[in-house]
Amino acid sequence: TKCETQADLKRVTGARSICLDAYATDSTGKKYDIEIQRSDNGADPHRARYHSSMMDVENLDADQDYRELPDTYVIFITEKDYYKAGKPVYVIQNMNLTLGQPFDDGTHILYVNGEYRDDSDIGKLMHDFNCTSADDMNFEILAEKTRYLKENPKGVSEMCKVMEDLRDESYAEGRAEGHAEGREEQAQMTAKNLYEQGLTIEQIARAIDFSMETVEKWLTQKAG
Repeated sequence: TKCETQADLKRVTGARSICLDAYATDSTGKKYDIEIQRSDNGADPHRARYHSSMMDVENLDADQDYRELPDTYVIFITEKDYYKAGKPVYVIQNMNLTLGQPFDDGTHILYVNGEYRDDSDIGKLMHDFNCTSADDMNFEILAEKTRYLKENPKGVSEMCKVMEDLRDESYAEGRAEGHAEGREEQAQMTAKNLYEQGLTIEQIARAIDFSMETVEKWLTQKAG
């Protein structure tokens, strides 16, 4: 019923803030955080735990009972198979280990394997996520949005604004982490952050004004 992109969550003074790729609510009140993760580092389980906890803080006011917390889902769509078991989706939730039963606290974490391909909806969706051409996509709603962002002048302008915002945010992160020694070092940190947020090497190169070869070299070195 509602979906906000690049949603900022921070209710605790001094706590690390997070920006959700997509923050959605369904008709039953369940909350969803959907993240695109290009690197394994960005999909670390501790990050998923933190995202889940921040959603809890966001959705319970001072006068509410704990049982009023909505069910939450943190969904990481990873470029690679994070758990390397060939499954389309890995479902994680808290357990009562003594009884061998679900804890039923309403928190759910899912890792979606971006490498998975078959004729199922998830297999087709992961194919579409990796397409560069709308004409090759299975789902028309994604194809239509892709055409808008790539071919419609208004859509292209919107995409450029998003890339500029991501670049500025990533530069700020680089400075905060002590990478203010020079433009190239800041650019390397920015390239890494943008790659983790789902941008292609071509998009990153345009955003930070470096060649694709240079950006690819940086990312390869960091991956190694």
